[in-house]
Amino acid sequence: MIYPVNILKFLFSLNDHLYRVHKTETLKNLWKIVSLLVLFSVVVYAWMAILGIGSDIISENATAFNPLEYEESKFWFILGRIGFAILFALLVLFVPSYLFYLITGIPYQKLLIMQEVVLLVLLIERVIWIPLVVYFGLDWFVSPLSFGVIASYFTDIPWVVFFFGTISLFQLWIIWFQVRFLNYMATVRKRWIWFSVIFLHIFYWAVVTTLAYMDIHMISGWFE
Repeated sequence: MIYPVNILKFLFSLNDHLYRVHKTETLKNLWKIVSLLVLFSVVVYAWMAILGIGSDIISENATAFNPLEYEESKFWFILGRIGFAILFALLVLFVPSYLFYLITGIPYQKLLIMQEVVLLVLLIERVIWIPLVVYFGLDWFVSPLSFGVIASYFTDIPWVVFFFGTISLFQLWIIWFQVRFLNYMATVRKRWIWFSVIFLHIFYWAVVTTLAYMDIHMISGWFE
C-alpha cells in the first residue's frame, strides 16, 4: 500500500489518515513535504523579521548607527532569522521523531509525518500571532492564545511568565495529537506515551524560556 503524504488532511480527518499511515508500507512525497515546510518556515520568519518583529534592540539603538550601519544591522537580523527558521524546522522535524522512535519502535518515517503536522501547526500559530504584535503590540509570551497573560496576574518574575507564555492552545493540541498518533501506531502503554510526550514538551518549554530570558540580556549587552 502506497500512502501519498498530505499533512493538511490530518487536520480534518485524523482517524482515516492514521489508519492509512498505520497500514502503509510505502510513503510518497515525504521529503517533498519536509522541503516545503522548511521553506514555509523561512518565509514566515523572514516576513516577521522584515516587519521588525523581535528587532526592538536594534530599533532602540538606531541613533547609535549611521544609515549604512543601521541597514546592515537589519540585513544581518533578517539573515539570522532565516538561519533560525531553518534550524527550528529541522529540530522540530527530526529530533522528536528520533526520540519517539527510540521509545516506541514506530518506523521513523511515519513519526516524521507526525512531526510534519506539528511543525505546520506551530507555523500557523506564528502566522496568527503576527497581526497581534503588529496591530496590538503583544509580545509572544502575552498572546491571548497562551497562558502568559494569566501567569502575569500572579507573578512578575520574567522566567515564570515566559514559561507559561510558551504554553498555548496550539501546544495543548499538539500534545493531544502526538499522544493520539503514538497510541494508534504503537503497542506501548498509554500512560508511558502520555508521560513521554508531556515530559518532552515541558523540557522544550523550559529550554525556550531560558533562551528567551538569556536573549534579552545577551542582545542588550551587544548594543551597550
